[in-house]
Amino acid sequence: MSTQALDTLDGFDYDAAIEAGVDPTRARAWRQLHEIYFGPTKSRQKQRLAAEKARRYGFSLDQLAMIERRLRPIKSARTRTKLRLVLLDSKGTYKKLSERAKALLPSNTKPAKDRLTFSPSRNGRRTMTLTTNERDLADLEHALTRDMDPKTPPSKHMLRRFLDIIRGDGHSVPHAVPRPLLLIPLPQWIQIKRGHGDDTTLTLTDGTTMTGAEYLNSSVATSDNELEAAVFHPQHGAVNLYRTQRLANDKQRTLARAITPGCPVPGCRHTADACEIHHITAWQHGGETNIDNLAPLCRYHNRVNDDDPQRARRGRIELVNAQPLWHSPRGYATTNPVHRPGAMKLLYT
Repeated sequence: MSTQALDTLDGFDYDAAIEAGVDPTRARAWRQLHEIYFGPTKSRQKQRLAAEKARRYGFSLDQLAMIERRLRPIKSARTRTKLRLVLLDSKGTYKKLSERAKALLPSNTKPAKDRLTFSPSRNGRRTMTLTTNERDLADLEHALTRDMDPKTPPSKHMLRRFLDIIRGDGHSVPHAVPRPLLLIPLPQWIQIKRGHGDDTTLTLTDGTTMTGAEYLNSSVATSDNELEAAVFHPQHGAVNLYRTQRLANDKQRTLARAITPGCPVPGCRHTADACEIHHITAWQHGGETNIDNLAPLCRYHNRVNDDDPQRARRGRIELVNAQPLWHSPRGYATTNPVHRPGAMKLLYT
Protein backbone atom coordinates (compact mmCIF):
# COMPACT_ATOMS: atom_id res chain seq x y z
CA MET A 1 0.00 0.00 0.00
CA SER A 2 2.64 2.52 1.10
CA THR A 3 4.77 2.19 -2.04
CA GLN A 4 1.91 3.72 -4.00
CA ALA A 5 0.75 6.15 -1.27
CA LEU A 6 2.24 9.27 -2.85
CA ASP A 7 0.74 8.55 -6.26
CA THR A 8 -2.78 8.61 -4.79
CA LEU A 9 -2.35 12.39 -4.52
CA ASP A 10 -1.63 12.90 -8.22
CA GLY A 11 -4.56 15.03 -9.37
CA PHE A 12 -5.79 15.56 -5.80
CA ASP A 13 -8.90 17.78 -5.52
CA TYR A 14 -9.33 19.36 -2.09
CA ASP A 15 -12.98 20.38 -2.56
CA ALA A 16 -13.91 16.93 -3.84
CA ALA A 17 -12.23 15.38 -0.79
CA ILE A 18 -14.20 17.63 1.55
CA GLU A 19 -17.46 16.80 -0.23
CA ALA A 20 -16.59 13.11 0.05
CA GLY A 21 -16.37 13.42 3.83
CA VAL A 22 -12.59 13.49 4.34
CA ASP A 23 -11.55 15.13 7.62
CA PRO A 24 -10.66 18.78 6.78
CA THR A 25 -7.36 18.61 8.68
CA ARG A 26 -6.29 15.53 6.74
CA ALA A 27 -7.52 17.04 3.48
CA ARG A 28 -5.42 20.17 4.06
CA ALA A 29 -2.35 18.04 4.75
CA TRP A 30 -2.94 16.10 1.52
CA ARG A 31 -3.39 19.35 -0.41
CA GLN A 32 -0.02 20.55 0.89
CA LEU A 33 1.65 17.27 -0.11
CA HIS A 34 0.10 17.51 -3.58
CA GLU A 35 1.49 21.03 -3.98
CA ILE A 36 4.96 19.95 -2.82
CA TYR A 37 5.30 16.76 -4.86
CA PHE A 38 3.14 17.54 -7.92
CA GLY A 39 2.67 21.32 -8.02
CA PRO A 40 4.67 24.12 -9.66
CA THR A 41 8.23 24.44 -8.34
CA LYS A 42 11.49 26.27 -9.03
CA SER A 43 13.42 22.99 -9.00
CA ARG A 44 11.81 20.14 -10.92
CA GLN A 45 14.89 18.02 -10.37
CA LYS A 46 14.71 18.17 -6.57
CA GLN A 47 10.94 17.69 -6.64
CA ARG A 48 11.40 14.58 -8.76
CA LEU A 49 14.17 13.31 -6.45
CA ALA A 50 11.97 13.77 -3.37
CA ALA A 51 9.10 11.88 -5.03
CA GLU A 52 11.44 9.04 -6.03
CA LYS A 53 12.66 8.67 -2.44
CA ALA A 54 9.12 8.75 -1.07
CA ARG A 55 8.15 5.93 -3.44
CA ARG A 56 11.35 3.90 -3.05
CA TYR A 57 11.23 3.79 0.75
CA GLY A 58 7.46 3.40 0.94
CA PHE A 59 6.60 6.47 3.00
CA SER A 60 2.98 6.66 4.08
CA LEU A 61 0.98 9.86 3.62
CA ASP A 62 0.98 10.32 7.40
CA GLN A 63 4.78 10.18 7.44
CA LEU A 64 5.06 12.67 4.58
CA ALA A 65 2.59 15.01 6.30
CA MET A 66 4.56 14.77 9.54
CA ILE A 67 7.74 15.78 7.70
CA GLU A 68 6.00 18.91 6.41
CA ARG A 69 4.71 19.79 9.88
CA ARG A 70 8.27 19.58 11.18
CA LEU A 71 9.54 21.74 8.31
CA ARG A 72 6.85 24.40 8.70
CA PRO A 73 8.79 26.73 11.08
CA ILE A 74 11.66 27.00 8.58
CA LYS A 75 11.14 30.11 6.46
CA SER A 76 13.66 29.39 3.69
CA ALA A 77 12.14 27.26 0.92
CA ARG A 78 15.62 26.16 -0.15
CA THR A 79 16.45 24.96 3.37
CA ARG A 80 13.12 23.12 3.61
CA THR A 81 13.85 21.33 0.34
CA LYS A 82 17.31 20.31 1.52
CA LEU A 83 16.07 18.98 4.88
CA ARG A 84 13.13 17.22 3.21
CA LEU A 85 15.55 15.22 1.06
CA VAL A 86 17.60 14.30 4.14
CA LEU A 87 14.54 13.09 6.03
CA LEU A 88 13.36 11.08 3.02
CA ASP A 89 16.52 8.99 3.45
CA SER A 90 15.34 7.98 6.93
CA LYS A 91 13.65 4.62 6.52
CA GLY A 92 11.62 3.16 9.36
CA THR A 93 8.44 3.54 11.34
CA TYR A 94 6.49 6.72 11.96
CA LYS A 95 8.02 6.97 15.46
CA LYS A 96 11.58 6.56 14.21
CA LEU A 97 11.05 9.16 11.49
CA SER A 98 9.62 11.57 14.06
CA GLU A 99 12.66 11.07 16.31
CA ARG A 100 14.98 11.63 13.36
CA ALA A 101 13.16 14.85 12.43
CA LYS A 102 13.31 16.09 16.01
CA ALA A 103 17.06 15.47 16.18
CA LEU A 104 17.74 17.01 12.76
CA LEU A 105 15.58 20.12 12.86
CA PRO A 106 16.26 23.04 15.17
CA SER A 107 13.82 23.37 18.03
CA ASN A 108 11.33 26.19 17.77
CA THR A 109 12.42 28.54 20.54
CA LYS A 110 10.15 31.37 19.43
CA PRO A 111 7.70 32.20 22.25
CA ALA A 112 4.04 31.56 21.69
CA LYS A 113 2.00 34.59 20.64
CA ASP A 114 -0.15 36.33 23.22
CA ARG A 115 -3.73 35.35 22.51
CA LEU A 116 -7.11 34.62 24.05
CA THR A 117 -9.45 32.22 22.27
CA PHE A 118 -12.88 30.71 22.90
CA SER A 119 -14.14 27.36 21.65
CA PRO A 120 -17.63 26.73 20.22
CA SER A 121 -20.37 25.85 22.68
CA ARG A 122 -20.79 22.15 23.43
CA ASN A 123 -23.59 20.99 25.69
CA GLY A 124 -23.83 24.42 27.27
CA ARG A 125 -20.10 24.75 27.93
CA ARG A 126 -17.21 26.63 26.31
CA THR A 127 -13.44 26.51 26.72
CA MET A 128 -11.30 29.63 27.08
CA THR A 129 -7.58 29.40 26.27
CA LEU A 130 -5.20 32.17 27.33
CA THR A 131 -1.52 32.63 26.43
CA THR A 132 0.30 35.68 27.77
CA ASN A 133 3.20 36.85 29.92
CA GLU A 134 4.11 34.25 32.54
CA ARG A 135 4.28 36.89 35.29
CA ASP A 136 0.69 37.99 34.70
CA LEU A 137 -0.59 34.43 34.73
CA ALA A 138 1.44 33.60 37.82
CA ASP A 139 -0.26 36.51 39.59
CA LEU A 140 -3.64 35.29 38.37
CA GLU A 141 -2.95 31.76 39.56
CA HIS A 142 -1.91 33.08 42.96
CA ALA A 143 -5.15 35.05 43.26
CA LEU A 144 -7.26 32.07 42.21
CA THR A 145 -5.63 29.62 44.61
CA ARG A 146 -6.04 31.77 47.72
CA ASP A 147 -7.99 30.23 50.61
CA MET A 148 -7.94 26.85 48.92
CA ASP A 149 -10.24 24.29 50.54
CA PRO A 150 -8.33 20.98 50.71
CA LYS A 151 -11.60 19.12 50.18
CA THR A 152 -12.34 20.94 46.91
CA PRO A 153 -10.52 20.04 43.66
CA PRO A 154 -8.14 22.90 42.73
CA SER A 155 -9.68 23.33 39.28
CA LYS A 156 -13.17 23.89 40.73
CA HIS A 157 -11.87 26.27 43.39
CA MET A 158 -9.98 28.35 40.81
CA LEU A 159 -12.98 28.48 38.50
CA ARG A 160 -15.23 29.69 41.30
CA ARG A 161 -12.69 32.36 42.27
CA PHE A 162 -12.29 33.41 38.63
CA LEU A 163 -16.05 33.84 38.19
CA ASP A 164 -16.20 35.84 41.42
CA ILE A 165 -13.57 38.19 39.99
CA ILE A 166 -15.22 38.78 36.62
CA ARG A 167 -18.72 39.08 38.11
CA GLY A 168 -17.73 41.04 41.21
CA ASP A 169 -17.98 44.73 42.05
CA GLY A 170 -16.19 47.42 40.08
CA HIS A 171 -15.25 46.82 36.44
CA SER A 172 -16.93 43.44 36.19
CA VAL A 173 -18.29 41.64 33.13
CA PRO A 174 -22.03 42.41 32.90
CA HIS A 175 -24.54 39.64 32.42
CA ALA A 176 -26.07 39.52 28.95
CA VAL A 177 -29.59 40.94 28.72
CA PRO A 178 -31.83 38.91 26.38
CA ARG A 179 -33.37 40.91 23.55
CA PRO A 180 -36.60 39.11 22.57
CA LEU A 181 -37.56 39.21 18.91
CA LEU A 182 -41.04 38.07 17.92
CA LEU A 183 -40.97 36.23 14.56
CA ILE A 184 -44.15 36.80 12.51
CA PRO A 185 -44.64 34.60 9.39
CA LEU A 186 -46.58 36.09 6.48
CA PRO A 187 -48.92 33.72 4.61
CA GLN A 188 -47.62 32.77 1.19
CA TRP A 189 -50.62 34.40 -0.55
CA ILE A 190 -49.65 37.87 0.66
CA GLN A 191 -47.45 39.64 -1.87
CA ILE A 192 -44.86 42.26 -1.04
CA LYS A 193 -45.71 45.25 -3.20
CA ARG A 194 -43.39 48.13 -2.36
CA GLY A 195 -41.51 49.90 0.37
CA HIS A 196 -42.90 53.14 1.75
CA GLY A 197 -40.60 55.10 4.03
CA ASP A 198 -39.68 52.84 6.91
CA ASP A 199 -42.54 50.45 6.17
CA THR A 200 -43.60 47.93 3.50
CA THR A 201 -46.90 47.71 1.61
CA LEU A 202 -48.49 44.25 1.35
CA THR A 203 -50.98 43.28 -1.35
CA LEU A 204 -53.74 40.84 -0.33
CA THR A 205 -55.62 38.48 -2.62
CA ASP A 206 -58.79 40.62 -2.44
CA GLY A 207 -56.94 43.50 -4.07
CA THR A 208 -56.60 45.58 -0.93
CA THR A 209 -53.35 46.67 0.66
CA MET A 210 -52.05 47.25 4.17
CA THR A 211 -48.75 48.23 5.67
CA GLY A 212 -46.60 45.81 7.59
CA ALA A 213 -47.37 47.73 10.78
CA GLU A 214 -51.13 47.39 10.16
CA TYR A 215 -50.73 43.66 9.54
CA LEU A 216 -48.75 43.29 12.75
CA ASN A 217 -51.29 45.23 14.82
CA SER A 218 -54.14 43.18 13.40
CA SER A 219 -52.35 39.90 14.11
CA VAL A 220 -50.51 40.41 17.39
CA ALA A 221 -51.46 42.52 20.39
CA THR A 222 -48.27 44.52 20.93
CA SER A 223 -49.53 47.88 22.19
CA ASP A 224 -48.76 47.13 25.84
CA ASN A 225 -45.46 45.28 25.55
CA GLU A 226 -41.95 46.24 24.51
CA LEU A 227 -41.25 43.37 22.17
CA GLU A 228 -39.61 43.85 18.81
CA ALA A 229 -41.37 41.98 16.04
CA ALA A 230 -39.93 40.94 12.68
CA VAL A 231 -42.10 39.96 9.71
CA PHE A 232 -40.93 37.23 7.30
CA HIS A 233 -42.24 36.04 3.92
CA PRO A 234 -41.68 32.40 2.82
CA GLN A 235 -40.05 33.41 -0.49
CA HIS A 236 -38.70 36.91 0.14
CA GLY A 237 -37.38 36.39 3.65
CA ALA A 238 -37.27 39.32 6.09
CA VAL A 239 -39.79 42.06 5.27
CA ASN A 240 -39.40 44.56 8.09
CA LEU A 241 -38.74 45.05 11.79
CA TYR A 242 -41.22 46.78 14.10
CA ARG A 243 -40.98 48.01 17.65
CA THR A 244 -43.89 49.12 19.77
CA GLN A 245 -42.09 52.18 21.12
CA ARG A 246 -39.82 53.28 18.29
CA LEU A 247 -38.00 51.79 15.32
CA ALA A 248 -34.58 50.41 16.20
CA ASN A 249 -31.61 52.14 14.54
CA ASP A 250 -29.97 48.79 13.77
CA LYS A 251 -32.99 47.31 11.98
CA GLN A 252 -31.07 45.66 9.14
CA ARG A 253 -28.47 44.19 11.48
CA THR A 254 -31.20 42.76 13.72
CA LEU A 255 -33.02 41.19 10.77
CA ALA A 256 -29.80 39.75 9.36
CA ARG A 257 -29.01 38.19 12.74
CA ALA A 258 -32.51 36.74 13.00
CA ILE A 259 -32.15 35.01 9.62
CA THR A 260 -28.56 33.89 10.19
CA PRO A 261 -27.72 33.44 13.91
CA GLY A 262 -24.03 32.82 13.24
CA CYS A 263 -21.35 33.04 10.58
CA PRO A 264 -22.66 30.70 7.83
CA VAL A 265 -19.24 29.34 6.81
CA PRO A 266 -19.11 25.64 7.83
CA GLY A 267 -17.30 25.09 11.12
CA CYS A 268 -17.14 28.76 12.12
CA ARG A 269 -18.18 29.23 15.75
CA HIS A 270 -18.73 33.01 15.76
CA THR A 271 -22.28 34.07 16.57
CA ALA A 272 -24.03 36.86 14.67
CA ASP A 273 -23.47 39.29 17.56
CA ALA A 274 -19.72 38.97 16.99
CA CYS A 275 -19.98 39.26 13.18
CA GLU A 276 -19.68 42.05 10.66
CA ILE A 277 -22.48 42.70 8.17
CA HIS A 278 -21.44 41.43 4.75
CA HIS A 279 -22.78 42.55 1.35
CA ILE A 280 -23.63 39.33 -0.53
CA THR A 281 -23.29 41.17 -3.83
CA ALA A 282 -20.28 43.34 -3.09
CA TRP A 283 -20.72 47.09 -2.87
CA GLN A 284 -18.14 47.65 -5.60
CA HIS A 285 -20.15 45.34 -7.87
CA GLY A 286 -23.38 47.29 -7.41
CA GLY A 287 -24.67 45.50 -4.31
CA GLU A 288 -27.13 47.55 -2.26
CA THR A 289 -27.45 47.85 1.50
CA ASN A 290 -30.81 46.08 1.62
CA ILE A 291 -31.74 43.20 3.92
CA ASP A 292 -31.91 40.78 0.97
CA ASN A 293 -28.24 41.54 0.27
CA LEU A 294 -26.88 41.37 3.82
CA ALA A 295 -25.54 38.53 5.95
CA PRO A 296 -23.48 38.34 9.16
CA LEU A 297 -19.93 37.05 8.58
CA CYS A 298 -17.10 36.88 11.08
CA ARG A 299 -14.22 39.27 10.52
CA TYR A 300 -12.00 36.61 8.93
CA HIS A 301 -14.55 35.09 6.53
CA ASN A 302 -15.81 38.53 5.54
CA ARG A 303 -12.31 39.29 4.26
CA VAL A 304 -11.61 36.01 2.45
CA ASN A 305 -15.05 35.74 0.83
CA ASP A 306 -14.90 35.56 -2.98
CA ASP A 307 -16.65 38.89 -3.66
CA ASP A 308 -16.05 38.38 -7.38
CA PRO A 309 -18.33 35.51 -8.56
CA GLN A 310 -15.81 34.72 -11.31
CA ARG A 311 -13.05 34.10 -8.76
CA ALA A 312 -13.55 30.74 -7.08
CA ARG A 313 -10.82 30.40 -4.46
CA ARG A 314 -12.21 30.49 -0.93
CA GLY A 315 -15.96 30.19 -1.43
CA ARG A 316 -18.69 32.82 -1.19
CA ILE A 317 -22.05 33.58 0.39
CA GLU A 318 -25.16 33.38 -1.79
CA LEU A 319 -28.89 33.51 -1.08
CA VAL A 320 -30.86 30.26 -1.28
CA ASN A 321 -34.58 30.56 -0.47
CA ALA A 322 -33.96 33.91 1.23
CA GLN A 323 -31.24 32.39 3.44
CA PRO A 324 -27.51 33.16 3.14
CA LEU A 325 -25.56 29.93 2.54
CA TRP A 326 -21.85 29.36 1.99
CA HIS A 327 -20.97 27.96 -1.44
CA SER A 328 -17.68 26.12 -1.92
CA PRO A 329 -15.36 27.15 -4.78
CA ARG A 330 -16.91 24.28 -6.77
CA GLY A 331 -20.39 25.68 -6.18
CA TYR A 332 -21.73 23.34 -3.50
CA ALA A 333 -24.08 25.00 -0.99
CA THR A 334 -23.32 23.96 2.60
CA THR A 335 -24.89 24.88 5.93
CA ASN A 336 -23.01 25.51 9.16
CA PRO A 337 -24.17 22.94 11.75
CA VAL A 338 -22.48 24.82 14.61
CA HIS A 339 -25.36 27.28 15.00
CA ARG A 340 -29.06 26.81 15.71
CA PRO A 341 -31.59 27.37 12.89
CA GLY A 342 -32.50 30.94 11.95
CA ALA A 343 -35.88 32.59 11.54
CA MET A 344 -36.71 31.17 8.09
CA LYS A 345 -36.02 27.60 9.21
CA LEU A 346 -38.02 28.05 12.40
CA LEU A 347 -41.02 29.56 10.63
CA TYR A 348 -41.25 27.56 7.40
CA THR A 349 -39.82 24.07 8.03
